[in-house]
Amino acid sequence: MFRIESARIIAGVARIVRDVGIAEELAQDALVAALEQWPESGVPEKPGAWLMATAKHRAIDLVRRKETYARKLAEVGRALTDVPPPSPEDPSGTEDAEDIGDDLLRLIFTACHPVLSTEARIALTLRLLGGLTTQEIARAYLAPEPTVAQRIVRAKRALAKAGVPFEVPGAAERAARLSSVLEVIYLIFNEGYSATAGEDLVRPALCEDALRLARVLAGLMPGEPEAHGLAALLEFQASRIAARTGPDGAPVLLADQDRGKWNRMFIRRGIEALHRAGHGPYAVQAAIAACHAQAVRYEDTDWATIAALYGRLMALAPSPVVELNRAVAVSMAQGPAAALHLVDALAGEPALKGYHLLPSVRGDLLERLGRADEARAEFARAASLTRNAREKALLLERATPAPSPDSAA
Repeated sequence: MFRIESARIIAGVARIVRDVGIAEELAQDALVAALEQWPESGVPEKPGAWLMATAKHRAIDLVRRKETYARKLAEVGRALTDVPPPSPEDPSGTEDAEDIGDDLLRLIFTACHPVLSTEARIALTLRLLGGLTTQEIARAYLAPEPTVAQRIVRAKRALAKAGVPFEVPGAAERAARLSSVLEVIYLIFNEGYSATAGEDLVRPALCEDALRLARVLAGLMPGEPEAHGLAALLEFQASRIAARTGPDGAPVLLADQDRGKWNRMFIRRGIEALHRAGHGPYAVQAAIAACHAQAVRYEDTDWATIAALYGRLMALAPSPVVELNRAVAVSMAQGPAAALHLVDALAGEPALKGYHLLPSVRGDLLERLGRADEARAEFARAASLTRNAREKALLLERATPAPSPDSAA
């Protein structure tokens, strides 16, 4: 119950105390109170409202102790001073859905403030909005727990030191700030969808957290097309998770996936979100994902449209990774020879140095062209670059020469 309610409680309390670190502590105090009282009094009819009222009551007490009653009363508002001590029978102190939505939106923009590094934004977002423990975040990103703990502590201090207001930015600043929020959610999902390192290719829990945040953000900001574009993209990508690995956890390539395992409800949600998306980078990526989702068989995939969409994405958000993906689509639409020169042109890109998918894609193209020895060398190089054990095993398998009929006999 606390994990479900924690983001809403932290958001509501942060509006009072104007400090996300203190708000988190007060939310946890409410959890402790529940653990102490509910075994005796029973679980209240509205446990979320009870937790919110408890946390807010303590927040108001804290404000009163720190500043004069009259001064803070003007900031907080008279209604908040009337919050009574909660009880299982009287879970008062809640706001309507619009107020709750506003508070969550403020919390999202605060946790993803550009004053923080990308790593700090991710850790703080997972902590405050995803409800993950420090240990869970450390395990998800294969980082030492003390490192993640320090990252979260420093992020809270940085927000306090910079005097970051607990608010949704105005129209002039919102576009830049929204891009930061979308990027954080996108990065969280990507780490779950294709883990950078470790024994597992996929970490579904991270995907679920990111998808939930994308849905919340799209619901809170219905007028922002790119929020719907990101939501659509993640719905489509999440629909394939169950088919991406076999029973033993080994990767299953897109061409070999059982499309009967794709989540049709997620695909329908993705299509609905795509209708509300605009023409930004996330919307274009979602359109690409929709082409895959709507193909009944791998052979039915509209690669020409996908290649054209990647061309549009290059115009909107040019990057070597996007160009590499475009080359893959071109190889499927026009043949491997047409794509090989595109991939070779990326060989000197600094951003792709050490990026295992560059030699992996090149190896696939060479294999399809019948240049087996060159292809195996590329797969071996790709295996040496990846830190994910599942990907490494697959690449090493492709780098190993097939046994000859004579040796098999």
